[in-house]
Amino acid sequence: MDPLLVIDAANVVGSVPDGWWRDRAAATERLRDRIADLSERGLPETGAPVEVVLVVEGKASRVAGSPTVRVIAAPGEGDDRIVDLVREHAPRRTYVVTADRGLRARVTALGAHVLGPKSIR
Repeated sequence: MDPLLVIDAANVVGSVPDGWWRDRAAATERLRDRIADLSERGLPETGAPVEVVLVVEGKASRVAGSPTVRVIAAPGEGDDRIVDLVREHAPRRTYVVTADRGLRARVTALGAHVLGPKSIR
């Protein structure tokens, strides 16, 4: 089974001060489009291919998926949905992209590997 790459969209989008706060949904769509080829090429840490899941929340919840990036809108906090995904897919090799310290601790306790936002830029 291919590794799972779960991306904390709000955290990754917020890691670059490029005006994302003016239109969170558009910034999230740009992220989705920038990572479109990740499923085929993977990352040095994950290998290829990899299943890519972008977890969105709040104003970005209307962002649609693409043929190569599955988008999941969190009904509440994105962090909680990410933790649920890690649990649901255990013991599958799973990577979470975030800089959020609290989320990092929660998912590593479940066996996931954590990568910083720069890993997908």
